[in-house]
Amino acid sequence: MTHASETTPPDSPPHAPRKRGLVHEIVETATVIALGLLVAVTFQTVAFQPFTIPSSSMEPGLVTGDYVVVSKFAYGWSRASLPLNPPLPDGRLFGRAVGRGDVVVFRRPSDPQQTWVKRVIGLPGDQVRVAGGVVAVNGLAIPRTPLDVVSDHDMPSRRVLEVRETLADGRGWITYDGGSGLPGDDTGVFVVPAGQYFMMGDNRDNSLDSRWPADVGVGLLPADNIIGKAELVVASWKPGAGLFKPWSWLSLQPGRFFLPVG
Repeated sequence: MTHASETTPPDSPPHAPRKRGLVHEIVETATVIALGLLVAVTFQTVAFQPFTIPSSSMEPGLVTGDYVVVSKFAYGWSRASLPLNPPLPDGRLFGRAVGRGDVVVFRRPSDPQQTWVKRVIGLPGDQVRVAGGVVAVNGLAIPRTPLDVVSDHDMPSRRVLEVRETLADGRGWITYDGGSGLPGDDTGVFVVPAGQYFMMGDNRDNSLDSRWPADVGVGLLPADNIIGKAELVVASWKPGAGLFKPWSWLSLQPGRFFLPVG
């Protein structure tokens, strides 16, 4: 006599629990990844966002390949702070004052998909003029101290004069001066309207900024276009390196890690 328990298959397939466990693991993993991405996107949208310096216009303080952390809560939030620059109303949430001399990352007014970085020179209500390469705000020249003649960081064959500019409160920064009589060395007087800023690159003779109209450079920068304040260079790679070029990951620029942006 045979026994039914020996010949009748069980009510459920022997591998069903394993399949259910596999599905559960996949769902659980996908949920963790989705939550992680949500946290990362939220953090990047609200607090800090990384930004790679794409050009030489802010030398010597920032050079091509620097990986910079930008603080979004430094000035509050506007539509420019959000991904894709959505068509939200004008204004900044919890807006805070932008300081003269701050280095800010912003959306270019003529093409908001482009993200640029420059230094704030003129505040709302200021009158800004450049004469002989000397920047004057409200009729007072920003004091300049010539330093050394050096090679341009990104173009070693180009020799430039390092010049320190110092504000009345003692804060300062170093600029590059490529010589006299160059485009942008002499301008008319720019009157900065309310809600806008006059921006300049530290590499004065290699920067398209507020000295140029918006379709060429920046023009006057609306406050709503500001993404945030550049705070820290956390790392730096030589030009040409990239995330999808594993062979370039060790093409670092020594000495440019964890530098405050000033």
